[in-house]
Amino acid sequence: MTTRQEPTAPLTFDRFWRWLNEHSNCIIRAGGSESALFDHDDFHWDFLEEDDGRAVVQLIKGKALVGEIVIDRNEVLFVQAAPDVEDPQRAQWLFECIGGPKDDAYAVCHILMSHGMEAQTGHQMLKH
Repeated sequence: MTTRQEPTAPLTFDRFWRWLNEHSNCIIRAGGSESALFDHDDFHWDFLEEDDGRAVVQLIKGKALVGEIVIDRNEVLFVQAAPDVEDPQRAQWLFECIGGPKDDAYAVCHILMSHGMEAQTGHQMLKH
């Protein structure tokens, strides 16, 4: 029997960003309105912050940049986390950075993770 998981309360971007930095090996996909980056065994994810405060998610193969997503923190109102409805059996979680006007908000970017923010036992540096 599976337990139905519900969306979590909205998160601040800073809290989400700190947590994401500790779970780089758990990313499955990251993207925005015009593109998406997909994890692969030969790739790794890296995070950095630019001097102007923008957050950068990079997908790298060896030393070569495959792609990157730049997130302007000032555009993000909050981060919404919910179980991925596309394949509930996998227990993946979709984190959406929501921005725009409060009355017409939209997803600035999304990151699909292999798990939610709950504490993970046996978390290791190897990919899940």
